[in-house]
Amino acid sequence: MKAIIPVAGIGTRLRPHTYTQPKVLLNVAGKPILGHIIDKLVENSIKDILLVIGHLGEKIKSYTVSSYPDVNFEFIEQKEPLGLGHAVYLAREFFEKDDEVLIILGDTIFDFDLSKFLKSKFTTIGVKPVDDPRRFGVVLLDGDNFAKKLVEKPTQPESNLAIVGIYLIKNPKLLKESLEEVVEGEIKTRGEYQLTDALQIMLNKGEKIKVFEIDGWYDCGKPETLLDTNKFLLEKNGMNFRRLGKLENVLLIPPVYISPTSKIENSIIGPYTTVSDGVEISYSIIRNSIIGDDAKIQNALLESSIVGSGAVVKGDYKRVNIGDSSEVEFY
Repeated sequence: MKAIIPVAGIGTRLRPHTYTQPKVLLNVAGKPILGHIIDKLVENSIKDILLVIGHLGEKIKSYTVSSYPDVNFEFIEQKEPLGLGHAVYLAREFFEKDDEVLIILGDTIFDFDLSKFLKSKFTTIGVKPVDDPRRFGVVLLDGDNFAKKLVEKPTQPESNLAIVGIYLIKNPKLLKESLEEVVEGEIKTRGEYQLTDALQIMLNKGEKIKVFEIDGWYDCGKPETLLDTNKFLLEKNGMNFRRLGKLENVLLIPPVYISPTSKIENSIIGPYTTVSDGVEISYSIIRNSIIGDDAKIQNALLESSIVGSGAVVKGDYKRVNIGDSSEVEFY
């Protein structure tokens, strides 16, 4: 089996971090988002992977090739942000001759039994009920749990079952033909070529599409969801800190991830905090945060924060004298 991971998105909701770093390389619980995804594929013996790259794509190439020398990577560039359907259309020569192909979005972390998903006898898409399905592709089901209709970002949803970004395609040749019909026929939804529309064409041509409900679906597209995903992964791994870094007079409150190449002194770290490679922290308190590679934190109080790679944060503790039942907010 081959896998396609579209990673060409610019990540505007995660700026300023994505001005200099691809969204999929942002660190979550000690590893780039993309690393968590590739680990899952390798665990399931999927080692032929095509990445559809765009913004800062050379950094993605460098990370994947150096971190996974036993994986066969191919890369194709999506020069314009024309949608997920267009990204997979560009990869059509990669998968058209295969029996099946897995498509998985590069900015979402899944926590479920992928091996069970891959055993499906039918083309299968991952779904989850959501409160506001207008932001997603949605699926309407028949009585046998097969899709009878697929709609991308409906203004008046007939279903709350959202497509969450993982697809097992059992008929790649038909997918290729359907994508060509979408792109070459200029079929667009909200100005983009959508994979959902290609799947609907497959459905119209007789392809049976099953759904697979996924509880463990963690979005990494916004600062708050990135931090939530970091928290989940750290909780899942439990007391996951390494004492290989240089720690002097440091209190660690689990769960945390501390890179072995970091240097921390006279500080309190955690809970729910990731400290990446080469970070230096002194006289600081940090919780529920992600600190990027080679950042320097001094005299700072940080909570629910994301500090980019190479950034420097220098704070100054405040001294207050307030009476009972008072409330003070610092900005």
